[in-house]
Amino acid sequence: MNIFTCLLLLLGFQVDAPPDKASRPNVVIIFVDDMGWGDIPSQGATGWSMPNIERLEEEGTRFTRFHVAQPVCSASRAALLTGCYPNRIGIHGALPPSAKYGIHEDETTMAELFKSKGYATGMFGKWHLGHHRQFLPIHHGFDEYLGIPYSNDMWPGHPVTPKNWPKLPLIEGDQTIEIIEDYEDQDAITRRLTERSVDFINRHSDAPFFLYLAHPQPHVPLGADARFKGSSEQGFYGDVMQELDWSLGQVLQALDEKGIADETLVVFTSDNGPWINYGDHAGTTGHLREAKGTTFGGGVRVPCVARWPGHVRENHVNDINWMTIDLFPTVAGIIDAELPEHTIDGRDAISVLRSEQGATSPQDVYLFYYGRNNLEAIQWGRWRLHLPHTYRSMEGRPGGTGGKPTAYTYGIEQPMALYDILIDPGETTDVKEAHSEVVTRMLELVESARADLGDSLTERQGAGVREPGRLPDEEEAAG
Repeated sequence: MNIFTCLLLLLGFQVDAPPDKASRPNVVIIFVDDMGWGDIPSQGATGWSMPNIERLEEEGTRFTRFHVAQPVCSASRAALLTGCYPNRIGIHGALPPSAKYGIHEDETTMAELFKSKGYATGMFGKWHLGHHRQFLPIHHGFDEYLGIPYSNDMWPGHPVTPKNWPKLPLIEGDQTIEIIEDYEDQDAITRRLTERSVDFINRHSDAPFFLYLAHPQPHVPLGADARFKGSSEQGFYGDVMQELDWSLGQVLQALDEKGIADETLVVFTSDNGPWINYGDHAGTTGHLREAKGTTFGGGVRVPCVARWPGHVRENHVNDINWMTIDLFPTVAGIIDAELPEHTIDGRDAISVLRSEQGATSPQDVYLFYYGRNNLEAIQWGRWRLHLPHTYRSMEGRPGGTGGKPTAYTYGIEQPMALYDILIDPGETTDVKEAHSEVVTRMLELVESARADLGDSLTERQGAGVREPGRLPDEEEAAG
């Protein structure tokens, strides 16, 4: 207890006790961008090495059936940070620099959960929940922020983005401090975010903290420090993966050096599958179907490894289904924080995180929306039912080279189909005729989802959706 606290107590003021480090662990979430399910060595990656991922797996648990709510940037991040399906809170797709909306001030973020329990909170990296001041991280529970407000390709330097888009800002707090001018600046981002994250750990190691490190990589355009260029057998994508692994290693080393590794939960995962039309500048989904921008497994099933000594099993592989929306109530339970009064969609998955005997999925049903508000798929245990929709695909063609994409085929028809993803994770064989009773039950679940969240494909309005934050006419972009 410091002198100031003692003085307040002597004067009769009520002072909340600081969080107990044994029961209120530090939490680090590392959220990379566009890393495919097959991009870590234990799930098939070749051409690059990831010793720190492998260390995390040896000291923790690899979750092989971990999913994101939507296979696209902003929506996926909204789900992680609020525990809600992103369409419930009005966040869809990937917000462009022209967007005049973002996360609503009434939504409770994971950072605000931690703040309610006295944690220090820091976010470094890609935000993508609104780039105007009122939407930025420091106005939604984070004490500190350094990063870019949207995807690193949303600048005029990228070959396939509009040339009238503004230059990419680097923001600290809610002010633009630099401009990402060229590819050399892109090369420095991973290193700079890592250094700030390590600094944050060093400054807050004596009290509980929440660190959200949201790397813009390996989203195109690829960038890597000179130390890593040419370091892998695969090429530039492999170099980037090795720098991301180095970054993880720096975080783990900082925890070790401060003696707080045993009281820190570390989660490493990705926002969606790989952007495969970029070819050698993109990752792989392994055996899963399609990739980013689709609701097949390759778009929504992502790598996930967690470590929390004494709580998360060591050197373990867990194949239970769960989703990013479940992390919000799970950490709330861990730190004894109150959930918001408004509806959230996640459920406490602590038994899954711990891989307890008899643990099952925290939810019977997961929904997969995409586009403006299209309900494309629903998962019920081992079954995934795809509802009629269209999707994009490379149709087996190779992607581009050197950072330039090749064209997708758009508008491919996906009829209603049922897949047993337990034995058919690649979603190759429609079994709806053999399991009509499963289809009937899942269509009942679909109707419940449509009543709550709506469905643009069937022109349904949902009763449970909330508006995003809107930009007042006079509000200006950050900086």
